[in-house]
Amino acid sequence: MSERLLNDRLDWNLLRTFRVIGQELSISRAAARLHLTQPAVSQALKRLEEQLGRQLIARRGPRFALTEVGEQIFHLAGEIYGQMSQVSSVLDEPVDEVIGKVRILIISRVSCDRFDSFLAGFHRQHPRVDVEIDVMRSTDIVAALQEKTATLGLSLNRRPQPRLEQRLFLRQRYGFFCGKHHALFGKQDVAEGDLQRENFVSFASDQIGGMLSPLTIFRDQQGFSGRIVASSPSLEEVRRLVVAGFGIGCLPAHVVAADVEAGLLWPLPPREGIADVDIHLLWNREQRMSRAEAVFLESLQATLV
Repeated sequence: MSERLLNDRLDWNLLRTFRVIGQELSISRAAARLHLTQPAVSQALKRLEEQLGRQLIARRGPRFALTEVGEQIFHLAGEIYGQMSQVSSVLDEPVDEVIGKVRILIISRVSCDRFDSFLAGFHRQHPRVDVEIDVMRSTDIVAALQEKTATLGLSLNRRPQPRLEQRLFLRQRYGFFCGKHHALFGKQDVAEGDLQRENFVSFASDQIGGMLSPLTIFRDQQGFSGRIVASSPSLEEVRRLVVAGFGIGCLPAHVVAADVEAGLLWPLPPREGIADVDIHLLWNREQRMSRAEAVFLESLQATLV
């Protein structure tokens, strides 16, 4: 008999009956254990031998023993039984288990304890959801979400974008800071007017119409005339340049609080800060999300209420 034909026609119930026969080495005891009649057990053994084309037991009067082939089939039947028993454990798993991958795009240095706590809780509840986080510029995050290549983004976004939903995620208060190598570092009596001719370290998007344009608007309104001597789209790199003394810079106060405490940065006037810049949760309303993505987004939104 061909392997394919055997796979298609072999009856698992016959193997199960033979397994019990091999364990009991008695048709009568096997019948009692299976709650079947002896003729039914004998018939099942005969049918299995016919399907396999091999003799499985050697009869010696009232007693019998397994043939060499019978021994091999008996052990295989045991392995198959072990595999079949795993079906129950699979079915016992929660039917609502969430499995999949979530891809998050995020601007650099988003400091948010609420988001960190959410990630920890979500992972405990859905340990089989894989999370990938990529750091990008805000403009790149918006473009990627419009192209449906990520689940969601945490990004600066001053105006509604086509096809994207948005919710306020975090409001960051920006202020002026200088680094430890700057002439104004450590001075207590600095006035706003003292900053007007200072050179600036700027974000690449810190321009009219850009994601951080409130910072530019404030500088222009105050008549600041210093040059932009260094720039980067990355908050981390802007911070690095400010610490290095290239110029003063606008940075989110709560993000650099530890740097102020460590003596790397010094806060400058106005003491109340200069502008609020909002980080938004963004996603594509037209994107067909997996169950893992949908559960993640729904759960994250629930924390924003």
